[in-house]
Amino acid sequence: QVQLVESGGGLVQAGGSLTLSCAASGYIFSINDMGWYRQAPGKQRDMVARIISGADPNYADSVKGRFTISKDNAKNTVYLQMNSLKPEDTAVYYCNLDYYTRTARYNIWGQGTQVTVSS
Repeated sequence: QVQLVESGGGLVQAGGSLTLSCAASGYIFSINDMGWYRQAPGKQRDMVARIISGADPNYADSVKGRFTISKDNAKNTVYLQMNSLKPEDTAVYYCNLDYYTRTARYNIWGQGTQVTVSS
């Protein structure tokens, strides 16, 4: 059973930075897609940044130039470096993993980590 462990959320002032990490543990044959989504109160969960295997990272327009996603393939870990944070970045951030075992494809979510940006 693959699990995702997220860390790095917290409270930061506008203009500050945070780095989120998400580590996948368990048997993974290959990763198709790994990334970050966020959900603010009363809103839907939206993609923030994702890395699809063999492709360039994909970012939401609202975070381009401020956020950077990276992945450590050896550790099955994805990071989200968030700079120039704004109050509107406040949300619960969720890690998502789309992966294969030798027999099936799975898509799972982390438990979420709160990011709060004060003005």
